[in-house]
Amino acid sequence: MLKEFLGALLVVAATAASSAAAPSPDRVGIAQGLLHGRVSGRVASFKNIPFAAPPIGNLRWRPPQPAPSWTGVREADAFGPACMQMRVVTDGMKQSEDCLSLNIWAPASSVRKARLPVMVWIHGGSFTSGSGSLPFYDGTRFAEQGVILVTVNYRLGRLGIFAHPALSAEQPAGPLANYGLMDNLAALKWVRANIAAFGGDPANVTVFGESAGAGAVNDLMTSPFSRGLFAKAISQSAFSRVPSEPWTHAQKEGLDYAAGLGVTGSGPEALTKLRGLSAEQLSKPPKSWVIPIVDGKVLPENPAAAFAGGRELKVPYLAGGNSWEASLIASRNYLDIAGALRDKLIASYGGSRDLQSVKWDLATDLGVTEPNRLFARLHSNNGQKAWLYFDSYVPTGLRGKIHGLFHGGEITFVFGTLPDQEMVRGSLKFPPASLEDRAVSAAMMKYWIAFAKNSDPGSAGGPLWPRYKASTESVLEFGSDGILARPLFRKATLDLVEVLANQQAAAIFAH
Repeated sequence: MLKEFLGALLVVAATAASSAAAPSPDRVGIAQGLLHGRVSGRVASFKNIPFAAPPIGNLRWRPPQPAPSWTGVREADAFGPACMQMRVVTDGMKQSEDCLSLNIWAPASSVRKARLPVMVWIHGGSFTSGSGSLPFYDGTRFAEQGVILVTVNYRLGRLGIFAHPALSAEQPAGPLANYGLMDNLAALKWVRANIAAFGGDPANVTVFGESAGAGAVNDLMTSPFSRGLFAKAISQSAFSRVPSEPWTHAQKEGLDYAAGLGVTGSGPEALTKLRGLSAEQLSKPPKSWVIPIVDGKVLPENPAAAFAGGRELKVPYLAGGNSWEASLIASRNYLDIAGALRDKLIASYGGSRDLQSVKWDLATDLGVTEPNRLFARLHSNNGQKAWLYFDSYVPTGLRGKIHGLFHGGEITFVFGTLPDQEMVRGSLKFPPASLEDRAVSAAMMKYWIAFAKNSDPGSAGGPLWPRYKASTESVLEFGSDGILARPLFRKATLDLVEVLANQQAAAIFAH
């Protein structure tokens, strides 16, 4: 199966047939055929482009296979379905097991004429939900500033991450289990082969993502299959110390999951029955976190171990998180596992008068802030360029209503998709963005785009963003008091958190 996977990726990477393309900016020729997108203002968009074959029937739980070709012109003016969701489904979202598509936004004037930087977005959603077509991932603002933006769908839940003895027997050479990561690799292969037809530079690709998407970025940083597929990486709000699932545990969990669906045994008949179930049956909400699995091939080891051993990709790396990441895990109380560190941590976070805030801040730092610092330090110590940010900027209309910037709160700022009118997201009502909000969004976009264009966010022209080094520990903070470089950023507190993290290691989020 390893040879099958590599062969499939090589086919996906076939040279784009751009010579067949019509001359207008809304028509592009790629390896699979002609696309007809849409032009709005200065931006051309192309949606629902298949980058792999539908992973259905006997292709369920197999590496992605070559994308289909077509005759004539394929309309690319509407999003395709999201991959099957295992958690909350956005109102009106269409979902299907046939979902391996990507979307592209490019400057209309430069389609097929330029070599522009490319940014490939991997969406979040705990590896169980989400889609590249969600409205706050719209790539228009990036394209208006000379960047080609690509969003990707990838298999989710137990359709995307699944180990089972019957699969191991069927495909003994692997790779196995991490089908969603394989989808992202196939999408990046597709981009390398075809993006020049849209005006992009296949040698200047930045992969970036948030939450589970940021975790996938860190995984891709350590996968041998990633070499040559991207030139730099951005990780936004990854819970980076969450360990990848060990193989033996994943196999047992796969057996338990199948048994819950009425399928027992580990022979080929069990796999036949599993493939005979509907996608809806296989998409019931999980009982535990769905996380990538150390399969020894696509993911040879935990990313933290790979970074510690200097085995990550040698590319510029930018990472950061928000001031209230604990909004995702608000019920967690890590003071209970702090032991002898408990009183020191409480004092470091300002004392015991507001223990709820202490619990939230500790959860934020333990989950995201300190691991970001760890990965940046390791990458820098390995001789590579790294930058860190901390986003504590709360939109003006939400100040005094929430503890800090919640998990995912930076996305609309990064994409320039802040609301023009009141928007409801979960239990929060977002007022229209203020002028101050828009100024911060514009600054964030400039930094991200400068990184994509020049491999240096400090070239954006705003407040200096120094590289992260262990000797200075500088972090750029996006805060209500401005955008400021903070040397030795909260060092005493984060040093304590790192001690706790090292003590807990793989146990922190395992339950």
